[in-house]
Amino acid sequence: MLVKKLRIILLFASLFSFFGCCKDALEIHEEIVTIDTHVDTPLVLRLNPEFDLSVRHDPYESGSKVDFPRMEEGGLDAVFFAVWIGQGARTPEGNESAKEKALEIFDIIHENLEKHPDLAELALTAEDAYSIEREGKRAVFIGMENGYPIGNDLSLITTYYDLGTRYITLCHTKNNDICDSSTDPEGPEHNGLSDFGEKVVAEMNGLGIMVDVSHISDEAFYDVLEGTTAPVIASHSGARAIYDHPRHMSDEMLIKLAENGGVIQTIFMYLKDPEKVATVADVVDHIDHIVEVAGIDHVGIGSDFDGGGGVEGCFDVSEMANITIELVNRGYSKEEIRKIWSGNLLRVFREVEEAAENS
Repeated sequence: MLVKKLRIILLFASLFSFFGCCKDALEIHEEIVTIDTHVDTPLVLRLNPEFDLSVRHDPYESGSKVDFPRMEEGGLDAVFFAVWIGQGARTPEGNESAKEKALEIFDIIHENLEKHPDLAELALTAEDAYSIEREGKRAVFIGMENGYPIGNDLSLITTYYDLGTRYITLCHTKNNDICDSSTDPEGPEHNGLSDFGEKVVAEMNGLGIMVDVSHISDEAFYDVLEGTTAPVIASHSGARAIYDHPRHMSDEMLIKLAENGGVIQTIFMYLKDPEKVATVADVVDHIDHIVEVAGIDHVGIGSDFDGGGGVEGCFDVSEMANITIELVNRGYSKEEIRKIWSGNLLRVFREVEEAAENS
């Protein structure tokens, strides 16, 4: 009988501790600014023009993991919408087609934000993340995934900057005229950055566009670090030591990224053996490792929602607070969690802005 009573006491103590931890985590999540640096929601908007970002959708029925009501529900203050263009023919015609598709997606993003000025606003500077959040709205930044729409024309980088682009992922799953991809089945072409790619990085530095090293080859990564005058980001990547995928970063790369002052935003896919179900714990396993190797100042969140990202416990944007709960459970402080959710990324963003101003 005494043993049974002790078990009941221990059970209630455990539950009290659990709910107390959740309460603390939710308070932290509410108080800090939260940013996800990569979602492919513009692809949803392009494929389904009737999709309404102001309406809460079921992720299983709609096929989308992001809308403004679910962002609010999940306590996500800011997001980077990706202008993604798959790699096509590297010809004048192919480059023109990529540019036109990119411009179409920019228009779609702007049109959707103009429809809902009371819910969200285009963000263009690091400070906008804070000012828009204070207005009770979602901040929507824009990143370009794949430099393919640049073609061979450096002047287009200014065009995309003027339309709102604040980072460019130099390539995607295949090599392009800028650099080699980490996953091109044909293997390396430039052995890193091309000569044109070096000019692209310099132009981005001069304008204040963050250089995104997600997807690029290891050799291209090191070339970027050698040539950049500002910190770089990996908008949606992971730790290769936890799951060995070529688009993730090795420990050596993580150390070099930290020396550069950059940040890696933890992706919600490619976290473990694909035959196993990935969970929130797996996301934080990658964060733990990055913190151990690179330090707390060099890690963030980049889910890749609507591009394949999503884990058990954080399947869509409405469940983002579960990441914070897991971080609290593992002993991260409020200040450390603030750095992970926004502080590190916004520090890099500000430094990129300052480097451009001083160039």
